[in-house]
Amino acid sequence: MSGQGPEHADVPLSRLPADQKAIRSASFGDVASHYERYRPGPPVAAVDWILPASVGTVVDLGAGTGALTRLLVGRADEVVAVEPDDRMRSVLAQNLSGIRAVPGRGESIPLPDGAADAVLASSSWHWMDPVPTLREVGRVLVPGGVLGAIWSGPDPEGPFLVQAQALLAERSKGGADQSSPDAAGDPPTSELASLIMGDAQRPTSTLEIPPGVPFDQPEHKVIRWDVALDADDLIGMLGTFSWFITMPEETRDAVMAEARRLLSSFLGVEGETTVDVAFRCDAWRSRRH
Repeated sequence: MSGQGPEHADVPLSRLPADQKAIRSASFGDVASHYERYRPGPPVAAVDWILPASVGTVVDLGAGTGALTRLLVGRADEVVAVEPDDRMRSVLAQNLSGIRAVPGRGESIPLPDGAADAVLASSSWHWMDPVPTLREVGRVLVPGGVLGAIWSGPDPEGPFLVQAQALLAERSKGGADQSSPDAAGDPPTSELASLIMGDAQRPTSTLEIPPGVPFDQPEHKVIRWDVALDADDLIGMLGTFSWFITMPEETRDAVMAEARRLLSSFLGVEGETTVDVAFRCDAWRSRRH
């Protein structure tokens, strides 16, 4: 990725070209410990809605470092975390006991037929090939078993991001020359603004059930909540998104420096000062026929 905004920004991550999807989905292991520290997990309310009662075996598919996994402990007799990246799975296994952490992916789940009562995926479903994954999830689920897909992150319509975006847009218009890199070779301000926002304006992915797979059409629930974050938290979270991880190092450094400067100089967020950031969760659930 060059000093430009995210490519194909008008489509959800699930519809990125296969080559981009492969690069992005494989990037998180490079920052596994950072991801564990700074990436907020899904809300408990989403899990309550998808799994209102305890089950025998639940699978966290694309478990990453375990943000959803830890919410599943105590809701099932057995929790199985399936994660393809060894580095992400290692962080999960170090921090969570009493669960099975196994290599695998949506299209190839290392469980026997009918072994699970529920399969959940948190901010991971969009990296999977949907039809093969739906068939594979259908294979490991018992009849009547639950499939849940969750996407959560900063709400682009929340006050903080709206304010930040307006500020970035205004700064993109100002200055003597916004189309050329500065003396240090950093991207121009207009491109920095787009890079800081990243995928924030990208359409949200959905759980789509096409014909020929053994699932009911899904139900959808939106959950909103606020998280108090300081500048380190915000900059740290920036470093957990695939569009940022896959930038060239010099571009990442420029984006991070500009983001921190804007937080301090224009939004008053520095040191231990916190700001309430609105988060949004889109939760989907479907049952196997």
